[in-house]
Amino acid sequence: MLTAVGLDETHESAYRALVAVGAADVPDLARRLARGERDTERALRLLEAHGLAAQSSSRSGRWVAAPPGVALGALLTQRRHELEQAELAAALLSEEYRAAAAEPAVHDLVEVVIGAAAVAQRFLQLQLGATTEVCALVTGNPVAVTGMENDAEEQAAGRGVRYRVVVERAVLDLPDGITELTAALGRDEQVRVVDKVPTKLVVADGSLALVPLVSHTAEPAALVVHASGLLELLSGLFESVWREALPLRLGVAGVSEAGAEGPDSTDLEILSLLLAGLTDASVAKQLELGLRTVQRRVKRLMELTGVSTRLQLGWQVYERGWVAR
Repeated sequence: MLTAVGLDETHESAYRALVAVGAADVPDLARRLARGERDTERALRLLEAHGLAAQSSSRSGRWVAAPPGVALGALLTQRRHELEQAELAAALLSEEYRAAAAEPAVHDLVEVVIGAAAVAQRFLQLQLGATTEVCALVTGNPVAVTGMENDAEEQAAGRGVRYRVVVERAVLDLPDGITELTAALGRDEQVRVVDKVPTKLVVADGSLALVPLVSHTAEPAALVVHASGLLELLSGLFESVWREALPLRLGVAGVSEAGAEGPDSTDLEILSLLLAGLTDASVAKQLELGLRTVQRRVKRLMELTGVSTRLQLGWQVYERGWVAR
């Protein structure tokens, strides 16, 4: 808990133990911490340097704890000041960067990033730096970036960044494909599906894009594209694919009440995956159901809606409000 003020777990334990007894000599404190006396004394010396402990003036070899409210308050104030200085430095560097980028040289508009680790790092930076929206085209054969699910995405979504993602149908057949997409939909991300996307692509705030390079070497590579005509072309490509893609609904997301005779939650998942273009066999595999179970449930839904073809069933699904448009 006190790592923010520069203490690791060992030193925090020593300070807590000293606060609990008020004062103690090194052997006594070492027994309480179940550590060696030399390690305990080193910990006390560091606490002394932080103003959290001091040697007793009345008894040699005895250590007393500084009042937490005073000592920790001073450290927190110092940390706040350091953070303010760091924020100021970041703001000044941003201004310098913007000034330098006002008239960028042609060769500065596109960066070439080589190596799986470097590509993955730029992908994370793209999301961490986004303030309004991240748009992505996702393929079923990730190389350096293994899908859209990661901590950076959760952090960005948590601070209000909107996500629009188009995945190709092969993503639904990946081992964790449905799980990751369900999690994305749970974060209110908009997900659509197409048969195949033209390329992997990530665009952040309409001002920065990451697109893979076809490389004949073993190492993955990508282009980082800054504001330019090329970036506008990539953004236009995403919007074009987005308009043609079908919205993906999983589970009960976007579903209205169907009544006692309506579909249950499993039926709704089956319908959502079928509407996304999966075959009966793929649906059965994703939901861990038998193929005959899927087909039997679809047949029951067709009987329930009074239709004779699956095309008619798809229409009835939307008309009855079982799945949102």
